[in-house]
Amino acid sequence: MSRWIRLAAAVVAMIQISNLQYAWTIFVQPLRNAHPDWSLTDVQWGFSIFIAMETWAMPLTGWLIDKHGPRLLMSIGGVLCAVGWAGIGGVHSVLALYLLYGLAGLGAAIVYCGAIGVALKWFPDRRGLAAGMIAAGFGSGATIIMIVNSIQSVRDYALANFANTFLFTGILQGALIILAAQFLGGSGVAPPASAKPQATAARDTTHNFNSAEMLATRQFYWLYAMMLMMGVGGLLATAQVSQVASNFGIGASALGISLILNPIANGGGRFFWGWVSDRLGRERTMTIAFFIQSLSLVGVMALGPHADTPFIVGMFLVFFTWGEVYSLFPSVSADFFGRQFASSNYSFLYSTKGVASILAGGAAAWLFTSTGTWAPAFYGSAVLAMISCVMAVRLRKMPLPAKQTTPLPAMTATKA
Repeated sequence: MSRWIRLAAAVVAMIQISNLQYAWTIFVQPLRNAHPDWSLTDVQWGFSIFIAMETWAMPLTGWLIDKHGPRLLMSIGGVLCAVGWAGIGGVHSVLALYLLYGLAGLGAAIVYCGAIGVALKWFPDRRGLAAGMIAAGFGSGATIIMIVNSIQSVRDYALANFANTFLFTGILQGALIILAAQFLGGSGVAPPASAKPQATAARDTTHNFNSAEMLATRQFYWLYAMMLMMGVGGLLATAQVSQVASNFGIGASALGISLILNPIANGGGRFFWGWVSDRLGRERTMTIAFFIQSLSLVGVMALGPHADTPFIVGMFLVFFTWGEVYSLFPSVSADFFGRQFASSNYSFLYSTKGVASILAGGAAAWLFTSTGTWAPAFYGSAVLAMISCVMAVRLRKMPLPAKQTTPLPAMTATKA
């Protein structure tokens, strides 16, 4: 089967799990309206739990996918996504919300890990581009539901009957994930030997590190810190955009435009920066994108409260320069640590998203409730993005990790 068919199927699967994260913001207020005793912080901790499950389960799911192939695992992931998301609309307690959204997060972890492995293993010659396409499916997948949400009559019906909306979209998305998984291959399927790297500006190791070997390198922890700090700002915008707009006094029409443009910027940024990284190198691309991200977060806070247009443009730039995190870091992970164990290796880096979600979801909502302003969250995220930018400059000067090849001293005949 053509590797491009596998890539297309992986993109389809990623589009389905996109709504689980990016459409969440439009359901926050309806959930609160249906449950008046639930605070904003209560609801947004559900978002943090979803992201935590989606990310922290990935080391295990990545190992299983590397061992058994993506078809069966991703089919199971599709069932978990369907059950978790479809059930949210009927919950009657915060605990049930957390359990079901967490279950959907576990399913999303399996799907994400299996899909990104296609890019890292089958496209060593176009790793940034392929990873960008996979990540773009996740980043832009919510565009359709956001466009539908912009239609007043449809939005009013969907939110007034949000339990049915959760049920219908959950079943549909789960079915499409299961269908896409059938095109990705089962146990023992591996990329052909002819799929060799071509000359790009990105560095590429000649070693294949397993996850234990990777965790023993300093380069992994440098990358982990960078990805963690860069993850906060975009997740903050993802979880809180509707609440930030309300606090800024942004009109409903402007918010609707922003909700449509943000996933387009997110997905487009993942594709664009991934493509650029094949030509400029990962580290140079990170430096440029992370610097713009820091300025964009400051711009939203400084200019967004004053008018609709600066808010829309600022949020667009935040998403455009944040989404590339999820195309650049899987690519650089395979560059540094090889492609044989790419799924499980990247899953350890992706776990940073779970930590970042705690800061961007429940913690940010608590900080806003306590201070009455989003300034600490946005300016703090901008500082973290700038630190990541500086670290990217230093990363370019770091050597690729190398395996220890020095043989152990030979035993003497007497010792033998």
